Amino acid sequence: MEGYFDYAATSPMDEGALEAYIHAARNYFANTKSLHDPGTTAHDLLEHCRNTIAGLLRVEQEGVYFTSGGTESNELALDALLKAGVGKHIITTEAEHSSVRNLIHRYEEEGYRVTKVPLNEAGIINVEDVERAIQEDTVLMAVQHVNSDIGTVQPVQHLSTLCRAHGIFFHSDCVQSFGKLPMEEVAPYVDSLSVSAHKLYGPKGAGAVYIRPSLSFPPKIPGGTHEGGVRAGTVNTPGIAGFTVAAEKMVKERPHNLSRIMEMKRTFLNAGEWKLVGHTTDNAVPIIGLLLPEMEGQWAMLEGNRRGFHFSTGSACSTGNHEPPGTLLAMGYDAEEAKSFIRLSFSHHQTNEQVEKLAMFLSGLSKPTAAR
Repeated sequence: MEGYFDYAATSPMDEGALEAYIHAARNYFANTKSLHDPGTTAHDLLEHCRNTIAGLLRVEQEGVYFTSGGTESNELALDALLKAGVGKHIITTEAEHSSVRNLIHRYEEEGYRVTKVPLNEAGIINVEDVERAIQEDTVLMAVQHVNSDIGTVQPVQHLSTLCRAHGIFFHSDCVQSFGKLPMEEVAPYVDSLSVSAHKLYGPKGAGAVYIRPSLSFPPKIPGGTHEGGVRAGTVNTPGIAGFTVAAEKMVKERPHNLSRIMEMKRTFLNAGEWKLVGHTTDNAVPIIGLLLPEMEGQWAMLEGNRRGFHFSTGSACSTGNHEPPGTLLAMGYDAEEAKSFIRLSFSHHQTNEQVEKLAMFLSGLSKPTAAR
């Protein structure tokens, strides 16, 4: 789609992933826990996919569990780490994906204490702030790798050093980074991470969570037989097959894709004067956040939609609550200024000409006048 700039929300399925999905749906439809030959064949495909995804994530196969997507992966990871640890204090940020923020709000209601560390003006967490936030009974830190609103990359390795020095479990949401940034920058330094298929041209309804195999924790739903008992319910074998093919392609072609993304980001940034949010111009994450002058982002989004340009005002999982993105609040923006925020997210399939047309549209926007 020529005017689509909302790839951080979701992406179209890659043709190879779609073919793998259809092939698995037709030929590997049996329940992977059935003991007959079709079930065994489906199970073999599932384990092949698990081994492949583990290799792409740079983690142990024993710690990979397939899920319905990033939200469920975050839920299973946080639940596991809290049960594996001892303590009632959690460190996080207001900038996390809504699935993490909502879960942590529930934990607060259950008696956990929560410290939300701010982001600096570059949209990055200060390690010193995290160190000051650590308490004697801190059990968990949840900080995403790549921010879903503005594309900033958090210092996972430095945060991991702190966590390990104090015996704190570390979860990182990698939904926006898997297939786009090297996983060896994250995987060795966390106790759990979450990924999702539809962010990297795979099918919706599929994802994975990695939980360090050495951890001991009871399953969220007891008595399950699928996914080592960690995640109950029949697995989505076709979705997992499509996910695996899409992820393999994204990792294999990452150098070329990231070169294209950097080129398009430069094209956009050079085409106008923008008030950027966060320090994202020097990374290849395909997300740019900006504030529009004297204009609500929601109005710009609707006007863009009318003109064939499709972008967002933040994470799709938060859209509709009419609140400004938590990322901007974590960075110290007031709610009124944050209302002028829009998020642009690119694809390596796009052209510089398409990006230039978007820039021209945004540059030509003028403040809407009230009806007389």
